[in-house]
Amino acid sequence: MRHICFSAFGRLLLTVAASLPLVARAQPAPTAITVDVAKPLGPMPPVWAYFGYDEPNYTYMPDGQKLLTELAALSPVPVYVRAHNLLTTGDGTAALKWGSTNAYTEDQKGRPVYDWTIVDRIFDAYVKRGMKPIAQIGFMPEAFSTHPVPYRHHWKPGDNYNDIYTGWAYPPKDYQKWSELVYQWVQHSVARYGAAEVKTWRWELWNEPNIGYWKGTPEEYNELYDYTEAAVHRALPAASLGGPETTGPGWDKAAAYLRGFLTHCVSGKNYATGRTGTRLDYISFHAKGAPKVVDGHVRMNMGTQFGDIEEGFKIVASFPTLRQLPIIIGENDPEGCAACGVQTNPENAYRNGTMYSSYTAAAYARLYELASQYKVNLEGAVSWSFEFENQPWFAGFRDLATNGVDKPVLNVFRMLGMMRGPRVAVASPTALSVADIRAQAQSQRADIGALAAADAHSATVLVWNYHNDALPAPPAEVALTLQGLATAKAQVQHYRIDNEHSNAYTAWQALGSPQQVSAAQRTSLGQAGQLAQLTAPASVSLQNGQTTLHFTLPRHGVSLLRLSW
Repeated sequence: MRHICFSAFGRLLLTVAASLPLVARAQPAPTAITVDVAKPLGPMPPVWAYFGYDEPNYTYMPDGQKLLTELAALSPVPVYVRAHNLLTTGDGTAALKWGSTNAYTEDQKGRPVYDWTIVDRIFDAYVKRGMKPIAQIGFMPEAFSTHPVPYRHHWKPGDNYNDIYTGWAYPPKDYQKWSELVYQWVQHSVARYGAAEVKTWRWELWNEPNIGYWKGTPEEYNELYDYTEAAVHRALPAASLGGPETTGPGWDKAAAYLRGFLTHCVSGKNYATGRTGTRLDYISFHAKGAPKVVDGHVRMNMGTQFGDIEEGFKIVASFPTLRQLPIIIGENDPEGCAACGVQTNPENAYRNGTMYSSYTAAAYARLYELASQYKVNLEGAVSWSFEFENQPWFAGFRDLATNGVDKPVLNVFRMLGMMRGPRVAVASPTALSVADIRAQAQSQRADIGALAAADAHSATVLVWNYHNDALPAPPAEVALTLQGLATAKAQVQHYRIDNEHSNAYTAWQALGSPQQVSAAQRTSLGQAGQLAQLTAPASVSLQNGQTTLHFTLPRHGVSLLRLSW
């Protein structure tokens, strides 16, 4: 009888004991991230403070001006802005993938007519906000083009993308006249804004000459660069001019184009002077990811983008006399068509919500690691994202705001703008390496990582929970330990981007996704689009310069924790 009772009681104990590990297994161990403020890794230049767009005439429209003001405000340093079509012929009417300034025409006798009215309006909008142009010298004015007809395209989403490459993409009839146009533009800029201001700008030649944007040969691009360089530095010897803004160094032909241009600058015969080599002040190329729809959901591909970056860095590093020149990744994005919305490109559905913001945090944070690995001088990485006028609400364009309301991704740049001081050491076992990312590991498991910086009186940590697949998943429990802080007490501010915070998209959906938005709704959405704190600021005590902060981070959420003392 005792045996029977003991056996029954034993089975009960075993049942209870067996249930305990199940409960424990249902609550996974927190993701442990350690930041050592006492271990600086080197400077953390504001590579994120660069933005660009195809349609320059949006610059001075109401929503464009509002967004420029916000971009200028989020950064402690001047923000650089890059736009296409600054020399394109036309009446200034904006359209998707199009813009014009009518800067150059010719009279009936073929004499130059320069008109800087629209160019000045664009650059005035930048300069008065303390922003800096990346002044793109392009595209070809109609009067110069070797194939001017057709000149104006009327592309719309769903059309063949190659339809945009019309008469503005061809070489000039006369390289000397082209050179004089460039000289007149730089000289006019110096007269209007002053040499001290203009020498802080970046000038560049063209956009993506290795694809349809340039209908000439690589050698004709090199020739155009030589004549452009001579003109820019004749007008302002201290000006900074770069190129070639090629795209996709991860492609063999694109890599050859970039390498060929750099070789020309180092040792080629200069078309304008006949001497050897051409002055190059910085180097630029583009890097793009490759999202697609898999089993009914979006799957991103950051690995393709990092492949472009790594190959570009390798190419630059292979030139001993160029490897320390500044590098600007002229477009640094998850894919290649900002003006292609979700109606025609369902793979772009990532753009409205937090997937775009978490991707951006994870991608930009790794740029410092890659630049350090290849020992190159990365200065900037342009997010090709601005705003589109007179388009539906949340149409799925790659933009920072829709109808004047900020999207979640803009708040990542606000977070980055709050980080101060050099980059410091981070240990995160759940963060993937760049090699992992290139091997598509972000499609197998979450990438939960951090970027940290510190100065004498603050420490900031950017934390993301990213995955390549747009699928629901449990949140991550994070235990963030900061050590090496020279204080016994600090104030903690916790900023968050997720479905409930810093997210005008989910707020708009909660309203029923209206396309007709009332004034009160617009105000509410505008407030929802601002960077929000997860909790009220709080004071924490540190033991031996160390503290651990615990929080839950949803899939595709981003947190910025700021400790100040």
